[in-house]
Amino acid sequence: MRAEPAQPLLERNALVTGASKGIGKGIAVALANAGANVVVNYHTDRAGAESTVEEIRKLGRRAALAQADVAQSRDVDRMFAEIAGDFSPLTIHVNNAGRQTWKSLLDLAEEEWDGVIATNLKGCFLCTQAAARHMVKQGCAGSIVNIGSGCNKVPFPHLVDYTASKGGIEMFTKVAAVELASHKVRVNCVAPGAIEIERTKQEAGDYAATWARLTPLGRIGVPQDVARLVVFLASDAADFITAQTIWVDGGAFTKPAWPYD
Repeated sequence: MRAEPAQPLLERNALVTGASKGIGKGIAVALANAGANVVVNYHTDRAGAESTVEEIRKLGRRAALAQADVAQSRDVDRMFAEIAGDFSPLTIHVNNAGRQTWKSLLDLAEEEWDGVIATNLKGCFLCTQAAARHMVKQGCAGSIVNIGSGCNKVPFPHLVDYTASKGGIEMFTKVAAVELASHKVRVNCVAPGAIEIERTKQEAGDYAATWARLTPLGRIGVPQDVARLVVFLASDAADFITAQTIWVDGGAFTKPAWPYD
C-alpha cells in the first residue's frame, strides 16, 4: 500500500474563515502543518488572527490576515480580490465563521435571528460562491469544507437560529457539491459535536465532564479532532468524496437516550 505523504497539502493555498480562535484556528494551523499556505480570515478579533498567523509562520508556511465580515458581499469580494495574487490558485476553502445566540424561540429577537443566519448561512453561501468562482477560473480542482454542527442531526434547545443555519448549511453543501462536481470542486460538511473551545467552556460549569458522560467514546472533543478531518478532505486522499456530512462527535449524536445505562 502506498504511504501517504507527510505533508499532503504541500504548497497549496487555503483560506479559513473565522480563524482567530477555536476550531477555526485549529483548522488553519493543521492545514499549515500539512504543508498549506493559509489566509486567516477574521471579523473583529485581529489579535487572535495575528496569533494564528504567527503559529503558521513558525511552521515555515506563508500566512496572511484577511479582515472581512462574511455576511457582507462587498467584504467577501474585497477579501478574495486581495488574496488573488499571493495565494493563487486557491484550492482549499473552509467556511468556519459563525455566531450563535442562547435564547428560547419565544424570546429570540428578529435582529438576533437575522444576524446568525446572515453570518452562518449567508456567509457560507457568499464565500463558497467566491471560492468556487476562483477555482473554476483558475481551472484547478478544489476542496470546500463547510463546518456544520451536531445540530445538523438533532435539535438544540435555545439555539433555534443556530440550528436552522447549520441545517441549512448541510443541504447547501449537497447542492453546491452536485453543481460544482463537473468543475472538479468537491464540497463537504464537517459536523462537530461537543468541542471544548473558549465559547463552549462558558456553557457549563464543567463542560468537558458534562459532555464526556454523554459521549460513547468517553471524552470531550478538541479542535484538532475537527482539523484532522478537514485536512483529509482537502487532500488527494479524499478526491472521490463530495456532498457528504461527516460527524466528529465521538458518537454523541447517534446514541439515543437509553434507559438501561
